[in-house]
Amino acid sequence: MPLGEAPAPSACCSAPPRSLELSAASLIRLLQLASPALPVGAFAYSQGLETAVETGAIRDEATARDYLLGVLDGGITYVELPYLRRLHAAFVAGDTLAAERWSERVLASRETAERRHEDQQLGRALARLLADQGIAEGAAWHAHPAVTHPAAFALGGARFDVPEAALLVAFAFSWLENQVGALSRLVPLGQLAAQRVLAAVGGAISGAVARAEALADDELGGTLPGLSLASAWHETQYTRLFKS
Repeated sequence: MPLGEAPAPSACCSAPPRSLELSAASLIRLLQLASPALPVGAFAYSQGLETAVETGAIRDEATARDYLLGVLDGGITYVELPYLRRLHAAFVAGDTLAAERWSERVLASRETAERRHEDQQLGRALARLLADQGIAEGAAWHAHPAVTHPAAFALGGARFDVPEAALLVAFAFSWLENQVGALSRLVPLGQLAAQRVLAAVGGAISGAVARAEALADDELGGTLPGLSLASAWHETQYTRLFKS
């Protein structure tokens, strides 16, 4: 199980999460960004879950819940969410160089070829969709060598006037929903069990966002070596339903 003890947030950055309030138009756009129906291909990736099920680390509802809580606490909170926050701020400020730098840092945090490929494929697909929705920068990011999913998600959030905290919550829930969807096919989890896992782990998202918003730059980084190993093992797994 890819669990690890997360470092305590810096005392100098202990502000609570920012407002989740947003307009109806921005909410609709945010729901679109976070929707499992978004045509970016996220359904094709399990992020190491396939290996975790194969090895028995995940075998039922309880182990699925604990596994995802561990990934949220030790990974999403310290990598995806704080980087997404910085990317969103860069796009809001119109600072392309900062956005490129933070997206490069996201790529550098991916320990395996599968995870880097996934991040870039999702990022390119989402950037292409944003360009189609009238966001001109999407075309440039679609061709950018450092494009990542968080970068494209942050670009969409910034241009759709989505507040930072709401964007982080939506991103975390979108990740969770895709993971539960994959587990529904892999374990398999029944529909009611899947919803219980979704509710249990989803209940921890607000706390994860609060911790992510309190992190200083030098506190970023995941603590899940087991997840890295699961991803690496998946690259040579004998039978696979997913690309990661």
